[in-house]
Amino acid sequence: MAQRQPGLSRLELPGWKTALNWMAALLLAVLFLISGVWKITDAPGAAMRMAQARVPESLTLFTAVAFGIAETVAGILILVPRFRRWGAFLTAGLLTAFLVYFAINYGALHGADCSCFPWLKRVVGPGFFVGDGVMLLLAAVAGWWSKPPGSLRSAILVLSAVVVFALVSYGVEITRQTGTRAPATVSVDGKPYSLQSGRIFLFFFDPQCMHCFDASKQMAHYHWGDTKVIAIPVEKPQYSADFLQMTGLSAVVTQDFELLKKVFGFTTYPYGVALQDGREKAALSQFDGAEPEATLRKLRFVE
Repeated sequence: MAQRQPGLSRLELPGWKTALNWMAALLLAVLFLISGVWKITDAPGAAMRMAQARVPESLTLFTAVAFGIAETVAGILILVPRFRRWGAFLTAGLLTAFLVYFAINYGALHGADCSCFPWLKRVVGPGFFVGDGVMLLLAAVAGWWSKPPGSLRSAILVLSAVVVFALVSYGVEITRQTGTRAPATVSVDGKPYSLQSGRIFLFFFDPQCMHCFDASKQMAHYHWGDTKVIAIPVEKPQYSADFLQMTGLSAVVTQDFELLKKVFGFTTYPYGVALQDGREKAALSQFDGAEPEATLRKLRFVE
């Protein structure tokens, strides 16, 4: 009679351990794949969340794409049994980095959205650390009761494919954001306001957003010349006039957010679109340091 080889029998796990291993891996794979793919396919929106989490503005876009790639790769690796241990190490490393970062910045970020998922609101607080601690435990279960990793070449191919996917997604987003034809008019004070002639800067903002407030105060000091500024409240439009008065930004206000969102694919705030003769010249999502002044000056929208 055929007998099992001793080496193989040692690799077999009791049924309950195998079940827990798969449950932990599947849960982490779903969470990390959703989070990673969102960051890759909506880099500007993810960058906005990074800015809200106090990541330096100049690094938000790079950080969003880099974490998107890492989370997507981690989700794929932990899903495949022969890569699961590597995936567990990567997810554990990412979770540890998140915990350390939010612990260091706990005083400034307490009560803020942790910026991890597009649809799940997780505020920074004791519950946030408990949740990430549970995910660390899942990573330990997935990694400890997994087969020894194999085929490094295949894992590198997975990483390469995700990087290519991220670059293509970002390229499509950049291409889509240039040259778009603006609507003929928007409504300002109940009257049509043309978007088809001259230089026009569309400023998407939330009157209750402090980042928007600071950006508006900064832009109030720009020399706009003949550029017209149109402010578009994303939320709480009733506070728009007070917002502009407090920040000092000279602009007209339109309530046609849904129309402009449909055309320009709004994903974040503060957000800007530079129009020239009815065509989009650039989309601006960085409002910190030298931006957006440097880009606007290059486009000759400010003097």
